[in-house]
Amino acid sequence: MKQRVLTTRAALPGGGIARLASHAEVVAWPGTSKPEPRDLAELAKGASAVLALGNDRVDAALLDAAGPTLQVVALASMGYDAVDRDAAAERGVVVTHTPGVLAETTADLTFALILMARRRLGAARDSLAAGQWGLFRMDDYLGLDVHGATLGLIGYGQIGRAVARRSQGFGMRVIHHDPYAPDDALSTSVDLPTLLAEADVVSLHVPLVPQTRHLIGAAELAAMKPTATLVSTSRGGVVDEDALLRALRDGSIHSVGLDVYEREPMGEEPSPLVAEPHAVTLPHIGSATEATRAAMVDLAVDNIQDVLAGGPARTPIPGGAATPGQDRATPGQDRAPRPVGGRGAR
Repeated sequence: MKQRVLTTRAALPGGGIARLASHAEVVAWPGTSKPEPRDLAELAKGASAVLALGNDRVDAALLDAAGPTLQVVALASMGYDAVDRDAAAERGVVVTHTPGVLAETTADLTFALILMARRRLGAARDSLAAGQWGLFRMDDYLGLDVHGATLGLIGYGQIGRAVARRSQGFGMRVIHHDPYAPDDALSTSVDLPTLLAEADVVSLHVPLVPQTRHLIGAAELAAMKPTATLVSTSRGGVVDEDALLRALRDGSIHSVGLDVYEREPMGEEPSPLVAEPHAVTLPHIGSATEATRAAMVDLAVDNIQDVLAGGPARTPIPGGAATPGQDRATPGQDRAPRPVGGRGAR
């Protein structure tokens, strides 16, 4: 009998699912909204693998619903904070993600957010679309320069380095804070207080782990320049959104560009940040190109096939198991940063 694989979406980019279906029985969540673990429990029974997206919650109850046949949870995502990793480890289930295939695409979007937020391009475009451009004024939609600015990268892994490379064309000075990354030809390593004080653009590139939850809160925002721009394409929980909203409204910082949020998706009740005139907000599309999304699904499928064939996973999550029952990190993968700025987990 073919092994059973549950996928949390009926349609995914590229040909990965068709390739998987040639060797396994693929069952898909048929709904049109984000599935919760309870929605997937019946479909998961007897599954050997689950292919999920980055914000699909995979908890102990869903792992137990699948039962002892479950060997691997493969995420078509670089982030893995929605998976109960302890519960997976206790059950000997491998958890994989998709590093390496989305860094350049996400860096493109990061730089787009930098340009849009600092130059107030979203507000200008909205005004034009609303028919409000009746007179050319020298003081309309004045933004701030990107060329020659100081870019501060919090987290200097695959995506952070890709953003640093793009900044060279704008003549930017680049600094970064990452306990694992020393100076290199593109960027100088600094402590967090120095980065917050000196950067004109602060861009976040860290995973969401206990040490980074609300890493950017009221104190960090107050430490930034009033002309600074905050950009995040990492995970929503890295930023305290209530504190960010206050900082935008009282002018503590100039602008923000966000692709990720504490609550995803938002549905009909979007975050108040979406309506802020100095905020550029996008619906988690950092990796959204045809080629990259297809490559993410392909890598997730590769991980499933390798594990079900008895081999090691290609890209297990950092600190996770490469094969069932093992606990082995993959060399060269980005690691979660140690507590930064002298602070512990929050």
